[in-house]
Amino acid sequence: MAEKNAANAERGVDASRRRFLGGTALAAVGAIVGDVMPLSGTGISSAHAQGTAPAPPAPPAPPKGPQYLKFPGKNEKLVVLGDRPLVAETPESLLDDDTTPTEKFFIRNNGQTPEETKDPDKWKITIDGEVNNKLEITLGELKAKYKAVTRRMVLECGGNGRAAFSPPARGNQWSNGGAGCAEWTGVPLADVLKIAGLKPGAKYTGHYSSDLHLSGDAGKPTISRGVRIEKAVDPNTLIVWAMNGQPLPNIHGGPVRLIVPGWPGSASQKWLTRIWVRDKEHDGPGMTEFSYRVAIKPMVPGDKGDPANFRILESMPVRSIITNPANGAKLAAGTRELKLRGASWAGDLTVKQVDISTDAGMTWRQAKLEKPKNKYDWQRWTASVKLPSDGYYEVWARATDSKGAMQPHQAASWNPQGYGGNAMHRIAVLVG
Repeated sequence: MAEKNAANAERGVDASRRRFLGGTALAAVGAIVGDVMPLSGTGISSAHAQGTAPAPPAPPAPPKGPQYLKFPGKNEKLVVLGDRPLVAETPESLLDDDTTPTEKFFIRNNGQTPEETKDPDKWKITIDGEVNNKLEITLGELKAKYKAVTRRMVLECGGNGRAAFSPPARGNQWSNGGAGCAEWTGVPLADVLKIAGLKPGAKYTGHYSSDLHLSGDAGKPTISRGVRIEKAVDPNTLIVWAMNGQPLPNIHGGPVRLIVPGWPGSASQKWLTRIWVRDKEHDGPGMTEFSYRVAIKPMVPGDKGDPANFRILESMPVRSIITNPANGAKLAAGTRELKLRGASWAGDLTVKQVDISTDAGMTWRQAKLEKPKNKYDWQRWTASVKLPSDGYYEVWARATDSKGAMQPHQAASWNPQGYGGNAMHRIAVLVG
């Protein structure tokens, strides 16, 4: 019995290691540096508590090794997390560009991917509800009548980092790859709402799209989220039709979508057809129960949860990633300096500092942090660390936001659907 318990414990530790190191790039470690190279644990004992309800069912065990995406125009190293709907994440090492190329940008669908429209400029968007003037405007008219802006801004899935939660939370098991920073071209939603004229009772938006529900029911929205009117009129909330200087690809919501930077990507409706201005909080699919919500009072990990104890996730938490070298890199014998690059961002806030550790967090070295190009751009960083000898090293990165909140060692604030997980990113390298 003791041997069986020890074996079970060891399997639990191994699972914890995989979750902590996160990222489907972890699968490459064995192939790059050999299966004999173990990955160290977090150094933090797991806490256990008995909830009042059984933990949610664990997601199905993934097939051995990552499943890579085969999709026209997309990088073949993107990792498929689900195929119905299509969901694919970007390994951290592919996010090493200042501006994320479209081919490397993650994919998050909620329903069936609609067919590409043959005449984008005739695409129609309706603005109605708590407005003085209902608008029905085509994409062509939007381009002609409003002044376009281009901004480089992070778009991040609300479940980014979900794989680090223990026990596992429901949903796609993102590591850090549900994020990217592209250049978006469009018009501020505020400019359009100004023409529509917001009524005094306008409090919230509800967003709708053309993608068909997975059930095939045309009368059932796949997802319909919205934002507080204060966020809707933020000058950085855009209706966009171009990504990185090219027409918005169909797979990324073309011909037109919303970009609501700093908040969960689910608010950035793809294939946008309607914005319903409401006099109360929107209650469309993806807005109620535990959807895109986090606990107000900390809950027991794995517990059932009380919907009354949950609030809508708005600004995303601070996060940093190491983009070079890749997890599992093998360096030449005698290498004594490791040059690092990465990216960091913090929802509605900015990043104040990024720190690096090569000794499991006993000591930290501050990285050189660059300024963002514009608000909601990610902040690139660089660092150089000394390696005393050949051998195995883990490199940890943590970011601190402009209000002083720092990334935790492990995903905190457990919730049933795994939102807001922003554990420190960590890679393994082998020298010699």
